[in-house]
Amino acid sequence: MNKIFSSLLLIISVVLIQLPIAATVSAAGAEDAEKPKRKTQLVGPSVGKKVAKAFESYSADDIPGALVILLDIDASKEYDKAYVARFIAVMYASMGNEEAKAIEYLKLAVEPDILNEGDHGESIKLLADLQMQTKSYEEALVNYKAWMDFTGKSDGDTWTKIANAYYALKQLDKMIVPADNAIAAYGDKQNKNPYILKVTSYYETKKFKEAVKTLETVVQIFPEDKTWWTQLGMFYLLVEDYQKGLETLDLAYKQGFLEKESEIKTLASLYSQNSVPYKAALLLEKHIDSGLVTRDDKNLSSLANAWHAAQHIDKAASYYGELAKMTNLSKHYSKQGMLLKQDEQFKAAIVALNKALELGVSNKGRLYMSIAESHFYLEEYKQAYKAINLAMKDPKTRKSAKGWVGFIKDTAQRKNVAI
Repeated sequence: MNKIFSSLLLIISVVLIQLPIAATVSAAGAEDAEKPKRKTQLVGPSVGKKVAKAFESYSADDIPGALVILLDIDASKEYDKAYVARFIAVMYASMGNEEAKAIEYLKLAVEPDILNEGDHGESIKLLADLQMQTKSYEEALVNYKAWMDFTGKSDGDTWTKIANAYYALKQLDKMIVPADNAIAAYGDKQNKNPYILKVTSYYETKKFKEAVKTLETVVQIFPEDKTWWTQLGMFYLLVEDYQKGLETLDLAYKQGFLEKESEIKTLASLYSQNSVPYKAALLLEKHIDSGLVTRDDKNLSSLANAWHAAQHIDKAASYYGELAKMTNLSKHYSKQGMLLKQDEQFKAAIVALNKALELGVSNKGRLYMSIAESHFYLEEYKQAYKAINLAMKDPKTRKSAKGWVGFIKDTAQRKNVAI
């Protein structure tokens, strides 16, 4: 329990006991007799002296000593009993590990409903707070509502605690009203917590559209908070509004709000899905190089695919080559070779394609066709002729290869090359 808060409660009470002793005093004065209010009572002189002594011990950081004095008080009047019980509760609460005893004495203080208005209200609220701490959520709800009924206050923090209690009780639908009440009570002094609770409730009850509406409001109120931007972007994806998801995450990235690998990869994926592969490639390349995105086979594959889709064939081939060396998989060597041939890097293409064949592929004919073409354009007709004959052995490529056989033979003959 916050010691400053506890001290305030004690100081208020000590001020009361130093006033002249009287049986009862009208809280509003005689002129307010037509509208009777709760009467202010003063503790008896004997009890008041002991409480003052206990406060001296408390001020000297001797809480155990103060408790000894308070627990020894044998008050006879109902008001004095409640008054002393409240002080004992505050002492226990200030210790930080005696919540159960604090709750026990607060109940004794509150149940007679006899304490002065300020003390009674604060006692109910402290009791509810301690019940929240000890996970007695249903009792806390009762007392938070009792505090608001008694004081007539609509307090943002209290409504937030009520919403939290419903969350702890898994009564998710009941969180929304107190969260909205908290937002209204905070007014211009906006607080993020009730919005967090609303989004949590909507998410866990799968009301994603309602969560989106809440987050759209929140990013306008707290535009500097990166968390809201990323959450809104992800919720757009949950409701399958991919365009708004892309726009939101793109704006978040431009503001420097995307700091996680998963966020960068999601944005890159959205670029690719929305036919902007060049941006996807630039984004992934930058953050793979920086180390934010892991340089593994999956991410390199996404990067290579993005460059390929963006028609940057040389870059795509380069990353497929890196991927092939990393994994030693024929499919990546095959992809690298095909792209190198497309980029007219024929010598490198032949090396990659032969490596793919060495590791084993299901489409041998197609690779032999590409090797034959690469040798042909390098004017290596003998090697081209050998490769195209191997392609002829594959039923899938036999027809295409047959046309190349004569073409290679004729070209070689015309250039006086023996094959």
